[in-house]
Amino acid sequence: MELYDPDIAPVAAEWLALSELERIDLVEAFHEESGGFGQSIHLHAALHAVVENQLALGEPLEARRALSRLVAGGSTRHEAIHAIGGVLAEFLFPTLSAEADAPPFDTRGYLRALSELTIERWRSNG
Repeated sequence: MELYDPDIAPVAAEWLALSELERIDLVEAFHEESGGFGQSIHLHAALHAVVENQLALGEPLEARRALSRLVAGGSTRHEAIHAIGGVLAEFLFPTLSAEADAPPFDTRGYLRALSELTIERWRSNG
């Protein structure tokens, strides 16, 4: 895979054949070329890659359903990736806390939030 375009779903087998670093590099390259990205491009690209991984694997199913719902609601595929990544970040970051009592990843909460994600909700919060 030479290029990545978040508005076109990558071929799952090709995407999954890449190393995680190659996936992140492709997402970073896209965002760098499109310009205007801030200081956290690597973190942004990593979240993008995780969402693409979930979609390519078809797991969780709620991510694929959310993507379809968001695009049907008027978002671009790229914006939908951001929306799903935003939900993922909301549930991931507390788990990554340096504190000893950081909570485990709330899988049920994440799946529920994906099921409730709409383009209107994303645009009003995102």
